[in-house]
Amino acid sequence: MYKALNYWVYGGFSGEKTPYEFIDYAAEKKLSGVELTVGDALSPDITEAECKKIAAYAAAKKVGLRTIATGFYGGCSLGAADEAERQKAIDFSKKYLQIGAWLGVEAVLIVPGSTRVAWDPSRPIVSYKTVWENSQKSIRELLEVAHSLHVDIALENVWTRFLISPMEWKLYLDSFNDDAVGIYFDAGNCCLNGRPEDYVEILGKKIKAVHLKNFTESDCAGGLHGFGDDLLKGEVNFSSLFAELEKIGYQGPLTVEMIPFCRLPDLVLPDQALADATVEKLLSL
Repeated sequence: MYKALNYWVYGGFSGEKTPYEFIDYAAEKKLSGVELTVGDALSPDITEAECKKIAAYAAAKKVGLRTIATGFYGGCSLGAADEAERQKAIDFSKKYLQIGAWLGVEAVLIVPGSTRVAWDPSRPIVSYKTVWENSQKSIRELLEVAHSLHVDIALENVWTRFLISPMEWKLYLDSFNDDAVGIYFDAGNCCLNGRPEDYVEILGKKIKAVHLKNFTESDCAGGLHGFGDDLLKGEVNFSSLFAELEKIGYQGPLTVEMIPFCRLPDLVLPDQALADATVEKLLSL
């Protein structure tokens, strides 16, 4: 299995570690790859030359670069009701897809839209219908770019009160009728409303990439604090999840995205000790 680590636990949200340091860390820990993030590890204005330099460095270290991610979409939505915001999100996404192509990744993580960003009360509430229609319009435009660059769009299931169940995801993805778009399935994010195994069974080959983290219920549900700092503790049954992934012949990346909201309001990243412990647990799976 290809096992990787997302940048944030190692380098934080302010780019405190370079991509080269992260690649060195992954090589030392014998990870299959890393997931670099645009907006901190990588500048949105990074050049083609620098991307190719990073890719060559990773290849020399035998560290894969199969996906990239970003925190951009929490503040700017492809499904926004405001047309200026939606266009800004499209413009960013085109540059983001280009960065992915320069790095040689297979899939780029994109958040399709938000009806509500619960952790940011300054963000507007948008109707589900509006987000559905506007995000589809945006993604269809981005698919033209993705095809030209030969990268896939992987839409992540996040806590935005949009596409809450695997059946909604299937309906949404099927509407594009395009193999270049699928889901970046986050096993921890889905635990509030369902089981990870059910997403895999229903979505099958539409799964482009997988994020691993864990979530602990409280009173049959839970809030952001349910995202813990122990990959192996919580509702995710990794044996069952991996068994379902094997059934669909999944060979994509398994990338740990460790953001321990259980530590709020004292969440501090990067956290070297947490990165080390998480890698050890990931490799034990």
